[in-house]
Amino acid sequence: MARRPTGRRFALPRITLSHVTAGFVAVLVGYTSSAVIIFQAAAAAGASPAQIGGWLSALGLAMGVTSIGLSLHYRQPILTAWSTPGAALLAVSLPGLPLSEAIGVFLFSAVLILICGITGWFARLMQIIPQSIAAAMLAGVLLRFGLEAFASLEGDFVLVLAMFLTYLAAKRWQPRYAIVMVLLVGLGVAAALGEIDTHQAGLTITAPQPVWPTFSLSSLIGVGVPLFVVTMASQNAPGVATLRAAGYDAPISPLMIWTGLATLVLAPFGAFSVCLAAITAAICMGPEVDPDRDRRYPAAICAGGFYLVAGLFGGSIGTLFDALPSGLVLAIAGLALLSTIGGSLHRALLESHQREPALITFLVTGSGVTLFGVGAAFWGLAAGLLSLFVLSPPRHG
Repeated sequence: MARRPTGRRFALPRITLSHVTAGFVAVLVGYTSSAVIIFQAAAAAGASPAQIGGWLSALGLAMGVTSIGLSLHYRQPILTAWSTPGAALLAVSLPGLPLSEAIGVFLFSAVLILICGITGWFARLMQIIPQSIAAAMLAGVLLRFGLEAFASLEGDFVLVLAMFLTYLAAKRWQPRYAIVMVLLVGLGVAAALGEIDTHQAGLTITAPQPVWPTFSLSSLIGVGVPLFVVTMASQNAPGVATLRAAGYDAPISPLMIWTGLATLVLAPFGAFSVCLAAITAAICMGPEVDPDRDRRYPAAICAGGFYLVAGLFGGSIGTLFDALPSGLVLAIAGLALLSTIGGSLHRALLESHQREPALITFLVTGSGVTLFGVGAAFWGLAAGLLSLFVLSPPRHG
């Protein structure tokens, strides 16, 4: 496990090019993979275009401040994110609700997360999950990114092949800068092929607009409780598993408290959920960031800085990411996560008596199944724990 910080806790870390690149790739993947869902959720709540940009500004500010603050405090790569499953839930649940009631739902969910942090019950629940099951769940969550990286060869053969060959060469001779080189080659090849379209891109500063909340029992129960459950099961649980699988031991309850507080403060501006990142956090935890696990946390700080920039420009930042070809984004995400996927699978299958439950966890999570509005990460975890309970030999006193 990563060592707890001692002594000069608030000394500024040494930031390298690999930290900056990992942070940029994490934010790039986060925005390009799900920012459109935020637009859909905000539009479903009746937000105006200016208010939608304000939502993204508030989310960027919240993620930037919490990622930088928590990573500096614990000296571990703690990256926060919005809840993508939560945004998808809101996109189908908010139509017909006044915008003020949507804000009330966000506040209610934030209070429930705060209660989880204060009482410590979520931390106690996560402590009973074996390392093999947590690692298998993480591998399942990241599986689609590895698959999509190579599936993108169909649509962007030259671009993705060039990035893949660069990755292999860099891993052979300069593994520390593999992702840096892949990103640079990808941008260069995409530009040479004329696949970077900046005509619609532009930067405008968007100020978040507060909305006074209103509350109704039906919306709190019908939308607020599901938002809380989806956020905890499909986002915070994988986020904790990502930290543990990478060998970090930051206390869970304070993380829930700080992310809950950030949501509570910024919910009137559209920050519907601030929670622990899993996929983007894993990008900041790989050996390519730094061979020393204890020196990888500046990558999350850099990601926090990029989130602050993204928050400053609000919705317009999405047009910049849209200017990049999808093959480049898919390839850089998958290649950046290869080491994490491999390490997670190794840890998941290491213990022979837990191998089959871990494999079940991996397959269910990787399937992407959604049941009752809850994502595959939760069901993979549940299936793995059930399998472990049934298949474990009885203990004899």
